[in-house]
Amino acid sequence: MEIVKENSKKILEKWVNHFSDELFTWALYKTSSKETAEDLVQETFMAAFNKIDTFQGKSQPKTWLFSILNNKVIDYYRLSAKTTKLTFSISENRGYELSDGLFDETGHWQSNEINPIWNQEEELLDNPEFNRVFENCIQNLPQKWKDAITYKYLTDKKTDEICQELEITVSNYWQIVHRSKLLLKKCLETNWTH
Repeated sequence: MEIVKENSKKILEKWVNHFSDELFTWALYKTSSKETAEDLVQETFMAAFNKIDTFQGKSQPKTWLFSILNNKVIDYYRLSAKTTKLTFSISENRGYELSDGLFDETGHWQSNEINPIWNQEEELLDNPEFNRVFENCIQNLPQKWKDAITYKYLTDKKTDEICQELEITVSNYWQIVHRSKLLLKKCLETNWTH
């Protein structure tokens, strides 16, 4: 038994040396928080160590570790969604009202102007302050909308799985995603000052 544990430690040490940076980069991209990303990578390696005897080599170690990390990211967002019930979060009806206000009676955009912040998209994603504002904008979405956006862009779940979990139709799902993106755009343009 001791030999098995010693081999597991050596294998995990090798994996930590080979994959830590890539896992951290992915976790940082998904969470926009250095501390959270570090914690999630550490939790990933701890989980891998505890389950290393179940790794059968049917996939590459990197693939297995990324799978564990993606589950940790999903758990992180689920927990934060449950614990971050903001009192100023908008209701679903209010979300529809706000997103409807972006169009005129004929269904055309109220304004065709493009905010200049969108011309610097790549730089924005590296800006911690922008990411903080973006996270606050996501948190202010109606709960079901926030869940739909989070599942769509931060997990590998398929549309039908998301619809089943949220108990909505596919057409309702796409409408929610579209309206959520519109509200996020409006929120960012209102709250992000550069």
